[in-house]
Amino acid sequence: MPGYCDIAPGHPLHGPYHDHEYGVPAREEAALFERLILEINQAGLSWETMLKKREGFRIAYDGFDVDKVAAYGEAERARLLADPGIIRNRLKVDAAIHNAGVIQRLRASHGSFADWLDAHVELDGRARDKAEWVKLFKRDFRFVGGEIVGEFLMSLGYLPGAHRADCPAAVRIAKLEPVWMRYG
Repeated sequence: MPGYCDIAPGHPLHGPYHDHEYGVPAREEAALFERLILEINQAGLSWETMLKKREGFRIAYDGFDVDKVAAYGEAERARLLADPGIIRNRLKVDAAIHNAGVIQRLRASHGSFADWLDAHVELDGRARDKAEWVKLFKRDFRFVGGEIVGEFLMSLGYLPGAHRADCPAAVRIAKLEPVWMRYG
């Protein structure tokens, strides 16, 4: 079965994401929050659906502004559930709003979402594995199962596996020294 590195290059939606984002380290809060929302909403759907709806999500969730989303009330929730530009699933909408509040609290305890991630990479002197990351995320975040957390962290360079070693994107990303590479 072909992998993402086989099917994505040259594809109008998957190609740019594969080549320039997937596995690329990111630190900006809106970028991290966007990736988390997209991964949560992808559950049960194709990634291509998410890429097609990406701009709709960006508009619906105020540019992935954590503070704005955390302040959403019933009117915004109803607006999101009626928006055909996104995935209209109550659990996923509620998770996005809840998770924005979690990220706000992470700012208070760690400075930023990225700093919180960085602070939890290591566990007992070794790199935290996917199962341990899932357990950590489930403490505070909603709608964060193994596939969602794994893809979220792979997409940001915290876990290996985004690309084959011989993929040209992997070669470019290696120069950025993603977190997972520091732990061999």
